Amino acid sequence: MPAGVSWPRYLRMFGASVLSMFAGAEVVHQYYRPDLTIPEIPPKPGELRTELLGFKGREEAATAEQKQ
Repeated sequence: MPAGVSWPRYLRMFGASVLSMFAGAEVVHQYYRPDLTIPEIPPKPGELRTELLGFKGREEAATAEQKQ
């Protein structure tokens, strides 16, 4: 009996925590949308640009709605 609970309850809690960890990782991955391409020539120091593609798309959509 780990942590003073029965094995079935412990396994349910463990399974729920693992599933929530995977779900959270998927949400973060979809929000930040990492660039998984490998460039031909590595960038020079200071040239690497990063941006939030998910945020940028929503921001552009909001500005397009405001213009209408």
